[in-house]
Amino acid sequence: MMFHLSLPRDQLTAYLRALLQHHIPDGCAIPSPERWLDRALDRAEHCFGSIHRKYFREGDSLRFDHLNGDQMAAFLYLLANTAWREDGEEALATRLFYLNKILHGLDLYFAVQMPEAFRLVHPVGTVLGRADYGNYLMVYQNCSVGADEAGIYPRFGEGTILFSRSSVLGDCTLGDNVVIGANTFVLNTDVPADSVVVGQYPNLRMLPNERSVRERAFDPAGPVRTSAGAST
Repeated sequence: MMFHLSLPRDQLTAYLRALLQHHIPDGCAIPSPERWLDRALDRAEHCFGSIHRKYFREGDSLRFDHLNGDQMAAFLYLLANTAWREDGEEALATRLFYLNKILHGLDLYFAVQMPEAFRLVHPVGTVLGRADYGNYLMVYQNCSVGADEAGIYPRFGEGTILFSRSSVLGDCTLGDNVVIGANTFVLNTDVPADSVVVGQYPNLRMLPNERSVRERAFDPAGPVRTSAGAST
């Protein structure tokens, strides 16, 4: 399947340079993002390829639109993380992280390890800390993932949706196929697989989740889940 870019590779590189120079005009010399662009685009193709939804497809091709804020927010993280992870390049990664905050209101540090398949949905005001994230993670606006006062971060299973204004903080282990409802606050609480969580800690309610997160938010051809929660 072809990966269609709204800007040719050289124009995308020039666009990124212009954004950095305009929004962070500190005069410091930093490497060009071109060095890590192809690898970051490969990761974006893999990530976006898991999302069978509007704006991510154009006929039989995957689509990356530099004017789509959700896609650009994910790509800026991937580019920053790639530069830092592969070569320890912090000067560029730091500026790309800051640029993401300026453009999209997203606090997603370059050293955070996101899963291969994740989806940001107009993520203004979202903060994603150094949790252990499972694959097929979808995050809406104004969500928070972070540590408790002891510095312990959550652990997510495969298939999680964080709806708007939800927070997951501290020593939490979430099973597979979990939905955190809008305005829900989870603190130092484990969540079993196949659950929908609503409410505010310590008064949380955990309801059965009978829909596959992967099918609902990513690939409709994903595994079918039985009533017991097993994949087939």
